[in-house]
Amino acid sequence: MTTHADASALFQPDNFIDGAWAPSQTGHRFEVTDPATGTVIAHVPESGPQDARAAADAAAAALPAWRARLPRERAELLRRWHALILARQEELAALICREQGKPLAEAHGEVAYGASYVAWFAEEATRIYGDIIPDQQRGKRMTAIKEPIGVVAAITPWNFPLAMIARKIAPALAAGCTVVGKPAEDTPLTALALARLGQEAGFPPGVLNLITASRAKAATAVDTWLADSRIRKITFTGSTPVGKHLARESAATLKKLSLELGGNAPFIVFDDADLEAAVDGVMAAKFRNGGQTCVCPNRVYVQAGVYDRFATLLRDKVAALRVGLGTDPASQIGPMINARAVDKIARHVDDARAQGARVLTGGERLAHLGPHYYAPTVLGEAHAGMALCGEETFGPVVPLFRFDDEAQAIAAANDTPFGLASYFYTQDVRRIERVSRALESGIVGVNEGALASEAAPFGGVKESGYGREGSKYGLDDYLSIKYVCQGGLG
Repeated sequence: MTTHADASALFQPDNFIDGAWAPSQTGHRFEVTDPATGTVIAHVPESGPQDARAAADAAAAALPAWRARLPRERAELLRRWHALILARQEELAALICREQGKPLAEAHGEVAYGASYVAWFAEEATRIYGDIIPDQQRGKRMTAIKEPIGVVAAITPWNFPLAMIARKIAPALAAGCTVVGKPAEDTPLTALALARLGQEAGFPPGVLNLITASRAKAATAVDTWLADSRIRKITFTGSTPVGKHLARESAATLKKLSLELGGNAPFIVFDDADLEAAVDGVMAAKFRNGGQTCVCPNRVYVQAGVYDRFATLLRDKVAALRVGLGTDPASQIGPMINARAVDKIARHVDDARAQGARVLTGGERLAHLGPHYYAPTVLGEAHAGMALCGEETFGPVVPLFRFDDEAQAIAAANDTPFGLASYFYTQDVRRIERVSRALESGIVGVNEGALASEAAPFGGVKESGYGREGSKYGLDDYLSIKYVCQGGLG
């Protein structure tokens, strides 16, 4: 496999604990494979409770000195880290492409996107303000100050192996917290490369610690952190069932949690929408990373009067997408992450077809390309009884639902336990206000399919979780407020 840069230059196939690289204390390793070919590209530590405890020990020991550093000193280290990430963008992108499979152009974009969080929180580190509370009694001074919450455990998914962990580590370190982390078992190498660059930037030993574990063994390592009273916060991006487990198991020590969980994003196209812009919005929102993002539209509702024209426009654009190796500059869609992902996509499409959906384009595995490829797909005449309406497909499949009026569209969009992202297209300014308020989601795209920004708060409602990442609000989840009342001043 050829790449534009030598990804192996940043390979670090060991745990990073207390400023040193080491194998797991279990003595075991597991395979990391290339989703495009299924070939093994690395063996990384199969960490267990002892490794998790060692990482927590290091983070707890490093916390007092790190939180005592001046905010501008922490900011300077984050800026160095940011510069190193950008300087190694080619290698990091090649590494993402190889272990995650996304097209190289998207991998480059992810590096820049992840680095933007590091730069943002380097600036926010110096803006952690408190308050002087107006006097309530003579002779008393009341203040509220913000302090780092403590040791943070960060658990991240495979779909954005650099951006997701940067989005969690950067605010934690900016706030004065130390970090233990476990990247996803499918894509640990990018996170370990980030830790190496953090080491080069000069983060003190113990401030940032990463361990790896396979899907089969991850719970034994993470549960060690859940039971450890020194870990004061969990930040997790992933499935709702795992998020619920983390909430339950951390309750005994009353940890603070930020949970960015599953989605079932609706995308509504009203009959007064600019249809070509709406199609472009679906393409941008749905097919990024091959549909493997938590904010991808999972249900596209199109008003009856424009349904047929919209379906034709979308079908033609989706049919033209190029599927292939992420390293091929012509590729727009790469492989899915693993066989389980492809099986789920196929199950959803087969179920929809059996229940009357029309395959407008795609609808098949692309086995001639490799084991993990699925054709970009548009399904017409979808309805609420299909599995893809209630479950997140997480792949390049667009089901089209027909609706008659605004109230029907909003009711259908909100008819889900999830509430991460939603989208709608209209040119009616009064409708924009009504629908924005009515949609039950933490993120709303109005005539826009690309929502991500380090300056915006990212997170959901209902069973899509709680807490926000990015923006000035993203620092609050890593801070606690202390009220100080000083008497005897009269």
